Amino acid sequence: MRLLDLLGFAAGALRGHRLRTTLSVAGVAVGIAAVVALTALGEGARAYVVDQFAALGSNLLIVLPGKVETTGAAPFGGVTHDLTLDDYRAIARLPRVRRSAPMAVATDSVRYRDRGRDVPVLGTTADFADVRRLEVGSGAFLSAGDPEEGGNEIVLGVTVANELFRGESPLGQVVRVGPWRFRVVGVLAPRGQSLSFNIDDVVFVPVRTAMRVFNRSSLFRILVDVRMRDELALAKRDVEGLMRERHRADDVTVITQDALIAAFSSILRVLTLALVGIASVSLAVAGVGIMNVMLVSVTERRAEIGLLKALGARDRQVLAAFLAEAVLLALTGGVAGLAIGAAAIRVFVGIYPSFPASPPAWAVAAALGVSLAVGVGFGVWPARRATRLDPVAALARR
Repeated sequence: MRLLDLLGFAAGALRGHRLRTTLSVAGVAVGIAAVVALTALGEGARAYVVDQFAALGSNLLIVLPGKVETTGAAPFGGVTHDLTLDDYRAIARLPRVRRSAPMAVATDSVRYRDRGRDVPVLGTTADFADVRRLEVGSGAFLSAGDPEEGGNEIVLGVTVANELFRGESPLGQVVRVGPWRFRVVGVLAPRGQSLSFNIDDVVFVPVRTAMRVFNRSSLFRILVDVRMRDELALAKRDVEGLMRERHRADDVTVITQDALIAAFSSILRVLTLALVGIASVSLAVAGVGIMNVMLVSVTERRAEIGLLKALGARDRQVLAAFLAEAVLLALTGGVAGLAIGAAAIRVFVGIYPSFPASPPAWAVAAALGVSLAVGVGFGVWPARRATRLDPVAALARR
């Protein structure tokens, strides 16, 4: 029996039971669509995180107070010294450091006339814009100078500016942060979410002023931009050695951007595989459905099987005919599932265009391979039952 004859025979048998065939195909399609969509979302989340870190630059070090052993985690305990502005200045003088920026962070109400908004207030220096690759939409960023001097300048995120000024130019206007008065010197260009901050909804003030406003004596973080990517590991060692010398203790954590990306990628990859495993359960259910359909088909077509064997069809030909039906069911469901999954991802990306969700090639190939395996695996037993029928008994429908 030729391959085309075999496929034609299987297709004709499936067309004879349209409802049963449609339900079996739908079962496989739902499972494949779930696998493809969840894989695309998992890979998209990983790509999104990588893009967020890439927006910071490729030579970034983050200095945190406290010592932890697990890279990428938040520090808990073990803090013997806070990070200070003196630490920031000492780090900035290291030969492998291009620039660095201190961070003092709190949340407060920013008010202009009768309008107010609770936003993160970030105290830093002029170098922060270069370290984080921020663009100023109008005006200027914080002015350069001695961070100890402070000042009353403030730079607004674009959302804050729009909410407070509603079409007016904010440049030169005076706003309040708590009871403190600040003069607006700039508004950032739209940036959106970047790591833990929505840059559009943040305001920036001089770091010493922020520490006075919030009664802080320590820094939240110090960001370090290394001159050359090849020197990232050496710069990390330099910073750790400097802080050990200054604090007389090993009490800071220096995280490289690559380590953060690797940590997040590993977590998201495991999460993606877990979601795919959960979605694959529906494929097993669909496989059981195909097996039931084929068992019923063998029972209903006993006379047809008996006639085939009476006309000289060998057992392997009967086996191939029923396996072809099962495989055709599974592959049709697999192709339909890929189409449904791709359509669902398109809709999702249309709603959230900044999220780079797309199914990886390995997921598409694996989905088709799994659907084929489901057809073969769950079609073998019914097909073998068909080959064991006695021609005379089958023709007599016994």
